[in-house]
Amino acid sequence: MGIFSMILSLLSGVALFLFGMSLMGDGLKMVAGNKLEAFLYRMTNTPLKGVALGTGVTSVIQSSSATTVMVIGFVNSGMMKLKQAIGIIMGANIGTSITGWILCLSYIEGKNGIAKILSTATISAVVAIIGIILRMACKRSVHKNIGNIMLGFAILMTGMQTMSGAVSPLKDSPTFTNMLTMFSNPLIGILVGIAFTAVLQSASATVGVLQALSVTGILTFSSAFPIVLGIGVGAACPVLISAIGANKNGKRTALVYLINDLFGLILWSVIFYTVNAVVHFGFMDMIMSPIAIALLNTVFRVATVCVLFPFIPKIEQLVCWLVKDSAEELEDEADFDLLEERLLNYPALAIGQCHRAMSGMAKKLRKNVNRAMNLLNEYQQDKFDKVQRKENLIDKYESRLGDYLMKLTKHEMNSAQTKQASLYLHTINDFERIGDHASYIAYMSSEMHDNHTNFSQEAWDELNVVMEAVREEINLTCRAFLNDDKEMAQRVAPLGMIITSLCNELKMHHVERLSNGNCGLEEGTVYTDILNSFNRIAAHCASAMVALLKSGDENPDMHIHDSKIYPSDSVEYYTYFKEYRQKYEIVKNEEHMRSMEPEEVE
Repeated sequence: MGIFSMILSLLSGVALFLFGMSLMGDGLKMVAGNKLEAFLYRMTNTPLKGVALGTGVTSVIQSSSATTVMVIGFVNSGMMKLKQAIGIIMGANIGTSITGWILCLSYIEGKNGIAKILSTATISAVVAIIGIILRMACKRSVHKNIGNIMLGFAILMTGMQTMSGAVSPLKDSPTFTNMLTMFSNPLIGILVGIAFTAVLQSASATVGVLQALSVTGILTFSSAFPIVLGIGVGAACPVLISAIGANKNGKRTALVYLINDLFGLILWSVIFYTVNAVVHFGFMDMIMSPIAIALLNTVFRVATVCVLFPFIPKIEQLVCWLVKDSAEELEDEADFDLLEERLLNYPALAIGQCHRAMSGMAKKLRKNVNRAMNLLNEYQQDKFDKVQRKENLIDKYESRLGDYLMKLTKHEMNSAQTKQASLYLHTINDFERIGDHASYIAYMSSEMHDNHTNFSQEAWDELNVVMEAVREEINLTCRAFLNDDKEMAQRVAPLGMIITSLCNELKMHHVERLSNGNCGLEEGTVYTDILNSFNRIAAHCASAMVALLKSGDENPDMHIHDSKIYPSDSVEYYTYFKEYRQKYEIVKNEEHMRSMEPEEVE
């Protein structure tokens, strides 16, 4: 029964740990925006600054695992680059040794000394209290989100404490603690350090146990040194757990933590024991004190960072080799390499690079809209997850391109280049909004699947007609932008007007079905929400094409949203409008409509 309770408590700690990390990460995304990204970039734009930041943060929160978990969240969300994270993780390895020195103070002042005030439990409690006050008492969303960050951190730390507390009875077991002093073989000592820290989920906890043992006067340097070597590797366990569900860069960041300590273990064990075999160090039987344990831990970690620091680029290459990108992921990132800042001094080239990157955005947007609509007819969880991943990528396009174009506007350009940059800013905003509506359609399909929501066959047939029209419009929009085809772009506005008309007509039909009892109120709400998303996609496609049509004008109207998105004063408009009205007319027939498009279609 004792073992069962211990395992149950350990698993509950893991659950709290993962939930806290998720809550903290979500809060950071809500509060951060581009400001935190810019701050982190400034603070970690050199490896030395990264090491200093990692050391400082970990010294305060007393947990290298928690610091690394935060960094994984930053890298996973795209707010920090992998190379920047490596320096912070190295600093975290140094900062975690501060806990050992604080514990030394507790041996001087007793259990109620400064160590009690600066304990992880106290810090977590204070952070949780402040967080819940911000969450419950403040009205501004930014304050509530900061409260979520603090609560997430407190929950994360509580989870770590729960994991440690679940197995804390092992510390009082004479058999378990005596094992630490029984191993004269360095390899066994290293394995004990790894295993012990992996079980306790905390390097600081293991150092604390060693310091407690050292007071008894039974712990020698020869027993303590290999355990200290293994502590870092064992502490990687909670970090690796935190990488569950992270993207590949998040997994690489977690792997950096493991590689850092694994390299230190191998390097210093080989050097130390090789030299000891020749010269036979006289301090091997020296009795360790709490201060000696803290000093040994700090020297080992600082020495490891000093050796690895010049090889940060090589470490980045190694983890990227170990966790490889797929061909699709490499393609996703390739467009961002086009936005080379050195080209900002040559506006014509920079604008051309923007068009190439926006073409990649348009292709991915087209696929994601079609992928999201496929879910309505054939829901698949993996496809839903892919829609959300690609939506995050589309948001990243909008952020990167927006930043690049804003920087470009600060350089000297002629009037045509200035207007083109402004029109591109407008277009990427429309593309991003289309992506948001595609994501919402996917969410609606997920809710329909989970709640077993269904429409009448007549409603499905009509909805699929609109879907076909939306597919044609997004395909036209994409191809027109890629080829700078203004003739094709002229088709988008009349088709968009047809989609708007169809959506209004379908809403009226659905009201009739509701009044006749053929559909329920819940189904009616979902149906209306889907149609509203189709309507907004149509509007943003037309708006993006207005920008394309105005790109050659000498004096284009820069306030596109204030101009007429649906021009109706041309022969071409009426011709296309009539064509699409006939093509997408709602007619009742025996054959049921089902709108699907293979993902691989370009």
